[in-house]
Amino acid sequence: MKNIAVIGAGTMGNGIAHTFAQKGFKVQLIDISQQALDKGLVTITKNLDRMIAKEKISEADKEETLANISTYTNIKEGVEYAGLVVEAATENVDLKLKIFKELNEACPEDTILASNTSSISITQIAAVTDRPEMVIGMHFMNPVPIMKLVEIIRGYNTSDEVTNTIMEMSKTLGKVPVEVNDYPGFVANRILMPMINESIETLYNGVAGVTEIDTVMKLGMAHPMGPLQLADFIGLDVCLSILNVMYDGFKNPKYAPCPLLVNMVMAGKLGVKSGEGFYDYSESRKAEKVSKQFK
Repeated sequence: MKNIAVIGAGTMGNGIAHTFAQKGFKVQLIDISQQALDKGLVTITKNLDRMIAKEKISEADKEETLANISTYTNIKEGVEYAGLVVEAATENVDLKLKIFKELNEACPEDTILASNTSSISITQIAAVTDRPEMVIGMHFMNPVPIMKLVEIIRGYNTSDEVTNTIMEMSKTLGKVPVEVNDYPGFVANRILMPMINESIETLYNGVAGVTEIDTVMKLGMAHPMGPLQLADFIGLDVCLSILNVMYDGFKNPKYAPCPLLVNMVMAGKLGVKSGEGFYDYSESRKAEKVSKQFK
């Protein structure tokens, strides 16, 4: 299995494409937007240059990695020879179901269909295909080329053969795959998102400020970044989407998103990608300046 198609050229998609290409796989990076594809390739090139500067790869490695990536704006053309498709589109149920219906029709019969979803049911996604045993979750962590973990999510019908194949393939990428079952939020976000949500509630209730909350978690719990900074990094819209999936799935009020999070997303304050969230990123992508509304 040497041909890998990746759907979506955004942050996760270009990171997944980079990771496979660097390990010698031929990658077909697919997005409906040529602009998104061009931007994705620029990001991959910058990340490779950063690795060269740190003497982790050579210039020849960079050129070989880039040569392994081809781009497409048409799904049918991009997946024609794919042994594995990894969908990394926006975390939206309707969009993912639409993509998987299209993949089911366009892909060869033996193609494995994987989703990088961070919370949406693999069983639900698989149900729109006529190959549910070949649908699986591959939840990579951001930034993909650096982070070691991949959550491998088995849907209700995912076969042992497909699971074993994807577990072994993840290892060839230099990742550490962890097999989990298909429940809302899986493991990573089922634990992480309530912590982030509770941190936002703590701010919302006036218990402490942004910097203070993050400092407590960094210095007291040895977290590399505070939960509010991490929420900004993930994207507050993504955090809200995941919490809503878990709230809908479990019907448990502990997963209900904080009203402050809801309001920030409605106001377009999404974190790093919008330039402002709990921190102000207008001058730097580092969380050094607290957003004016929280001062």
